[in-house]
Amino acid sequence: MFFKNLQIYRIPAPWSISAAQLEAFLAPQAFAKCSSLELQSKGWLSPRDNGMLVHTVNSQMMILLGTEKKLLPATVVNQVTKERAAEIEDQQGYAPGRKQLKDLKEQVTDELLPRAFSIQRSTWVWIDPVNGWLVIDSGSTSIADDVLKLLLASVDRLQISGLRTVHSPLSSMTNWLVADEAPHGFTVDQDTELRATGEGKATVRYIRHTLEADDTRRHIASGKQCTRLAMTWADHISFVLTESLAIKRIAPLDVLKDDNDTSSKNDAERFDADVMLMTAELNKMLGDLVFALGGETPDEFRPATNVDGQARAAVAKFESHLREHGATATISHAGTELIRFGEGVDPLYAQAVAIVREQRRPSISLVQRHLRITYNRAARLLVQMEADAIVDPMQRDGTRPLLKPEA
Repeated sequence: MFFKNLQIYRIPAPWSISAAQLEAFLAPQAFAKCSSLELQSKGWLSPRDNGMLVHTVNSQMMILLGTEKKLLPATVVNQVTKERAAEIEDQQGYAPGRKQLKDLKEQVTDELLPRAFSIQRSTWVWIDPVNGWLVIDSGSTSIADDVLKLLLASVDRLQISGLRTVHSPLSSMTNWLVADEAPHGFTVDQDTELRATGEGKATVRYIRHTLEADDTRRHIASGKQCTRLAMTWADHISFVLTESLAIKRIAPLDVLKDDNDTSSKNDAERFDADVMLMTAELNKMLGDLVFALGGETPDEFRPATNVDGQARAAVAKFESHLREHGATATISHAGTELIRFGEGVDPLYAQAVAIVREQRRPSISLVQRHLRITYNRAARLLVQMEADAIVDPMQRDGTRPLLKPEA
């Protein structure tokens, strides 16, 4: 096996949760199929079909999220509801009211659910407790959000943050094309996307086309920036880097496949060998990519790992300031504690509300990317918006409507 896409997150390293502890955390949220009245079900599956929810290979942990969703098209529900409403109108002599129609639609949905088809999907998650990576094999941020939500609900006091680098992928990829030179260890391939920053969002895509330096420079000079770039790392792995620091269309190259000859192994040995190879190679590739992007930025309230006396004094002073403004937790010197605000308001709350209203899309990942904050903090901001009736509670299909566009 080899991941096809990477949504990349950070956890404290070294991670203090063992495989046995993680197994105990995940067990209450094990996957169960949808009941007759459920549209969707999510839970943790056994990666190797042996009843264990955590599979460990060379200290690397693999877990698997299972999702079952019933297919009940809205057009079918509306059609049956319309037919039932017509029958009721014939019986009572007047058309059903709005509340009666709503109740009728819910009744029709409950009747059709047991006959609906269902589809199942599984999403792999790789946890590296040594180097602090949490990687989700998905090209969709919404699917990654589903994984993180259930993981946060399963594991007590789990701390997760997005990967943040000194230089953004957008500016770095653009600079690489302008200089016609990839960072050390990488080569630029034949796919890229250049998008203008103006209202028109004019976009140029190269697909399996040699990138001529003069052409790309002309587009960049006209105001476009590189939003996607196909690259190869160390002649081992090809991939597409996106502006959001997601990695897509990953493919191990022949030189890597030749080094991993598993023809003489059984399924269990082959799976473990694949996991060992994949995690080792991706670990090195992610390290090189972070280095090419200028290294990582420190977490929003996290001091450096090796702090001296001056840094400790600064942290203590900052903690005192936070307590004066309602914070209920402190920063640990190991850098593993997030600040939780008590009755006070998160200072980024107003910005988060403005972003949600402007984009018309209440999403944890959207707030996280725009404000460059941890996933946990972005989730708390969305919870506060729900409490303030700015956004609606999350629906069963995973959407969260925006209630008050101009409060």
